[in-house]
Amino acid sequence: MTDLLNIPVTLNQGTESSLADIAPNSLILLVNTASECGLTPQYRGLQKLQETYGARGFTVLGAPCNQFNGQEPGTDQQIANFCALTYAISFPLLAKIDVNGESAHPLYRELTQVEDADGEAGDVAWNFEKFLISPDGDVIERIRPRVEPTSFEMTKLIEANLPR
Repeated sequence: MTDLLNIPVTLNQGTESSLADIAPNSLILLVNTASECGLTPQYRGLQKLQETYGARGFTVLGAPCNQFNGQEPGTDQQIANFCALTYAISFPLLAKIDVNGESAHPLYRELTQVEDADGEAGDVAWNFEKFLISPDGDVIERIRPRVEPTSFEMTKLIEANLPR
């Protein structure tokens, strides 16, 4: 697998970066997000995770995506405003990307090769699919969309892998 931490990404405000620069030496929870989805309230739980574990080397990273029933139709600025005003999000967001298909971002081309707990790899199933990435760039776990961010399963997984 390619070095995930150094694949170029663009942040919501247009800055070119990489996971290594966004969250150096951190456990990263990368989540494809959408503002008009039935799972959108998961932003609340993602923000709670950021507040709870951020000082311990953990970062949530949102990856807005409009590939699932057009549920993220806004511009990067509109998405940032929605997240700030509706959920008081403090974690970083990428510029809107594709996670599946020919136009999938290179980061997601790599991530979709990873199997979930049931041994299933392939396309991202829906909004709010999660990938827990170690500070070394290894994918620790692929978590399907309906798993709530603050569930026991998630918090146990995060706590077991915090770098500090």
